[in-house]
Amino acid sequence: MATKTRPAELSVSSTMSAERHRIFEPFRRWGYLAAQLDPLGQYLPPEILPELEEAGALADEARRFYCGTVGVEFMHLPDAHKRQWILERMERASAPARSQPSEQQRRILTQLIQADVFEQVVQSRYLGNKRFSLEGVTALIPFLNEILEGAAERGAVQSVIGMSHRGRLNVMVNIVGRSPADVFSKFEDVNPRSCLGGGDVKYHVGATGRFVSGNGAEVDLHLVSNPSHLEAVDPVVMGRARAKQARFAGDGLDRVLPVLIHGDAAFAGQGIWAETLNLSQIRGYSVGGGIQVIVNNLIGFTAEPGETNSSRFASDLAKRLEVPIFHVNGEDPEAVVRIAAMAVEYRYAFHTDVVVDILGYRRHGHSEVDDPTITQPLRYAIIKDHPPLYEIYARRIGVDPAQEVAQAHELFAVAQKQASRMTHRTSLATLPAYWAPYHGGAHRPEDEVDTGITPERMEEIGRSLTSYPGSFHVHPKIQKLLEQRAEMSEGKRAIDFGMAEALAFGSLLREGTAVRLSGQDSQRGTFSHRHSVLIDVENEQRYTPLAHLSSDQARVEIYNSPLSEAAALGYEYGYSRDAPETLVLWEAQFGDFANGAQVITDQFITSGEDKWGLLNAVVVLLPHGYEGQGPEHSSARIERYLQLAARDNIQICQPSTAAQYFHLLRRQARRPWRKPLIVFTPKSMLRHPEASSPRDAFSAPRFQTVLPETEIADVRRLLIASGKIGRELRMERAKRTAGHTGIVFLEQLYPWPENELGEEIARHAQAREIVWVQEEPANMGALSFVVPRLRRLAPERTVLSVKRSAAASPATGSAKAHALEQKTLLTMALHEDRG
Repeated sequence: MATKTRPAELSVSSTMSAERHRIFEPFRRWGYLAAQLDPLGQYLPPEILPELEEAGALADEARRFYCGTVGVEFMHLPDAHKRQWILERMERASAPARSQPSEQQRRILTQLIQADVFEQVVQSRYLGNKRFSLEGVTALIPFLNEILEGAAERGAVQSVIGMSHRGRLNVMVNIVGRSPADVFSKFEDVNPRSCLGGGDVKYHVGATGRFVSGNGAEVDLHLVSNPSHLEAVDPVVMGRARAKQARFAGDGLDRVLPVLIHGDAAFAGQGIWAETLNLSQIRGYSVGGGIQVIVNNLIGFTAEPGETNSSRFASDLAKRLEVPIFHVNGEDPEAVVRIAAMAVEYRYAFHTDVVVDILGYRRHGHSEVDDPTITQPLRYAIIKDHPPLYEIYARRIGVDPAQEVAQAHELFAVAQKQASRMTHRTSLATLPAYWAPYHGGAHRPEDEVDTGITPERMEEIGRSLTSYPGSFHVHPKIQKLLEQRAEMSEGKRAIDFGMAEALAFGSLLREGTAVRLSGQDSQRGTFSHRHSVLIDVENEQRYTPLAHLSSDQARVEIYNSPLSEAAALGYEYGYSRDAPETLVLWEAQFGDFANGAQVITDQFITSGEDKWGLLNAVVVLLPHGYEGQGPEHSSARIERYLQLAARDNIQICQPSTAAQYFHLLRRQARRPWRKPLIVFTPKSMLRHPEASSPRDAFSAPRFQTVLPETEIADVRRLLIASGKIGRELRMERAKRTAGHTGIVFLEQLYPWPENELGEEIARHAQAREIVWVQEEPANMGALSFVVPRLRRLAPERTVLSVKRSAAASPATGSAKAHALEQKTLLTMALHEDRG
């Protein structure tokens, strides 16, 4: 029989509940400010708040939950269910004290010993070498172990980990599972000839391994290569995680867990991390949440917290998102592990980011060759006598660690001796199987593939591209555009750049190649030229014709990106790293906007293969051309990319016709040679008849690196140009009486088409003068790259150049001045000395 609750009992229970809520509420909201978080008690003392001065048993209980060695910020979450989820776990009673250490405590102690002794051995054996020690926050090792245990329990089979140099070698050995001898061999620097002119320092390279959980579940780990630009790896990790997740049908978010490990000063100060954080819940970028860990030394190089962030916590940036932030004292390893378990559980429950701020200290200077007593004498006087964490924790749980410490020293000493005898460098990372069909290295002619398609296939794709459901209401202007595109695919109208790109995408999708494109306004196109996503004018529903080509087509994704360059490009680079079979493109709104992503271009895209042996084939679309729009909307800075070009590391092209653009995109997707492709795309020429192509040009075999002169037979003066200026030269030449000036288009600037251009120059034996023509000033554009190569190709001929005068700014801000300059360029280029 059920027991009935009396009204008096309900009243007492309700009163007690209300009282508990009244007392607990300020602790839930503000308790983290009074938490005991700084192990050294120097920079982050608990705040004294009147809201937390309540006395009594309930207040003491609340203080124990929220003002101990864990502080949590969660009351800003608008979702009551998430708040309740956290407070229920925070307010659970502690386990009773044990007379003997538990299995978990012994496991934590072992992990701490392994972490600290590894650093001690490296310090003693390789004194004076930089290693960026983890000492002071070695609780990161049991933290990561618990994260991976929890992820494996919930079905994860892969984890992508990003971190900068602090503690990286420790994580390689104690989490990723790389052999200590392999890591020590990087200090020995065996066989340096194997990386002459390439390679990277040991604390930047990536590593792969496998984590085996307590119940035998396996999680493949990939620690992503990262340069010294601390947070630059963040969007790369997220892009890689997204690509890996896409390989799983339906449950990819649970199967692949991204983990990012940040420094405190970098988390607060690096803009690329703010950009990446903003991607968290945006369609096209979300990875179902990541574990964001701050390894908080309370110092940034030599800067103290008050010099690195304006607010109390380095983590405050994360408050822009609806995510919980846990702060935990790094010298309470059990609290660290408890929060790790809660963090991974929360991520899988709600698929959002979780931020965990582990506060500790840095035992040495920024690197081991620095003397930190110069800038922080008081702090390092404390640290000098502060024992390593494993000693503190061993005393706390009543264990003598001496024997285990000695065993760890012996283990690492043996590994060091093995490393000293190695005769070759061991790679710490292995490529996944899906990279097997592809290769990098030098370009080989046999890698070239045909890229043309039949007129019948063009018509078939064209019908799908210009169709939409009968109930869909298309904008009248777009309706007209679709009618014109239908005529293009039928051969009734020349094909412009927008349709050429759509045909390239459509044909690849039909052949089984997935396409992913992102950028600011990329669905419509900055210049209203793409319109890959149609919008219903009555209800704003969206329809993507490229997604409705056939039932067996590949996946297509076209996204408008946030107003970001560095994170957006880094994300697509990362996606391309784990989707080599996909055509991955990022488009800048204007070409020079890519300046904001220079770190991604320099440190990953152009140098990743040389430094780390890592291939990628991301396509970077950079609108370029001088049309009088001012300094910021003219040049995509061709010179910068050419300066980065060496050892066949990238491709740099400027297609001058729609058909050339079509073949270039298909070439990038279909050939096995995987290299980044930088494309300088047109603006004013997107729809221009001079740059449009007849349908039969799309059935031509391949992209042409050089477009020959086809109209002038007796060439006495040969102009060589790339892109829009070449088309303008042709149009201007057509207005004049027949002369002897030929025009050749350099469609690919790098790899330099030595043979193709040499053959074209040789074909015009009567041309005694070769002139490079460019729109850019003399100190910009391709001039300094091209002219020396032309002189090498034609040493017996005069090589000249026509360009704007050298300038600090790429272009004038006056439309009239631009028109005058452009007219002068064309006149000078087409001038023939008939004397």
